[in-house]
Amino acid sequence: MRIAVVQFAPQIGKVQENIDKAQKLCDRLRPDSVDLVCLPEMIFTGYAFPDATSISPYLEEPRVGPTSQFCAALAARLRCYVVAGYPERLQPEEVQAVLESDEHGGTKEDEKVGANAAALYGANGDFVGDYRKTNLYETDMTWARPGTGFTTFHLPPPLNTVSLGICMDLNVRPPAMWDLARGPYEVADYCIAQKTNLLVLLNAWLDSKESPEEDTDWRTINYWALRLRPLWAKVVEADVKAEAEQADGSDGDSDSYPAPDDEATSSEGRKAGEELVVVVCNRCGEENGITFAGSSSLFSLRRGAGIPTLLHAMKRRQEGIEVWTYPRS
Repeated sequence: MRIAVVQFAPQIGKVQENIDKAQKLCDRLRPDSVDLVCLPEMIFTGYAFPDATSISPYLEEPRVGPTSQFCAALAARLRCYVVAGYPERLQPEEVQAVLESDEHGGTKEDEKVGANAAALYGANGDFVGDYRKTNLYETDMTWARPGTGFTTFHLPPPLNTVSLGICMDLNVRPPAMWDLARGPYEVADYCIAQKTNLLVLLNAWLDSKESPEEDTDWRTINYWALRLRPLWAKVVEADVKAEAEQADGSDGDSDSYPAPDDEATSSEGRKAGEELVVVVCNRCGEENGITFAGSSSLFSLRRGAGIPTLLHAMKRRQEGIEVWTYPRS
């Protein structure tokens, strides 16, 4: 498969300028040269809006908004699939008001006006499907309504079964906590159940601020891989692992992961040795005092391998487009 990853630093609220920048980056792509083009979360509007009032002028109608128009036109020109993130305007019947405590101990009405969404368009420029971010980050919570769950598309080869998520979806749903041994690993477990071939994550992920002199944010890349641990860790049955831990007094292998209760004997889901390719398309730059990690990446994750394989990574401040082919010819 040939995947084009677009990474740049949009200017918040400058939609047309951001579209023009993306268009210039994509102009180098020729028809039939790629299978999928990925653009990050809310790439044309910017991300760090402080509240519902500030983002409302930039909410887009699904299928007809600027992001949808860009994706449809690019998909038709390149004869490939194109996916990008955007802030979707809720329909009137979807708008909900939530009472929240204010700083003085009273209550205020906080209106959810949109959804953090993504749109997928096909090779003839037609709409294929969309998705709403399920696990919201604190910035989203000021204006966005969460989606109802992850989504999967069944596309022609070489893409095949494609699952789609947005940024914070990779983390657990608040207020849940997670640990290395038991997770939860919601996206990874979902991909196992769906027999996903390609996982696409569209991100506006913050920079880790670790080793800022490094060109690539390795801490962030390592964290992405860690949150997908069931897709590459050694698979062991929970009762077998427990017996082994009791026998030697250890906490078990750090690179092993217990299979779900019904997985060891089930014919459903991905099996040990099966590969899943992951593309993380992240934005870079700064916005309202927030620095984003860039470092868009491509992983090959094989169940039971005990280690993830990083195939490609962009730099944390890099603006551009890269085409990644896997397997390499």
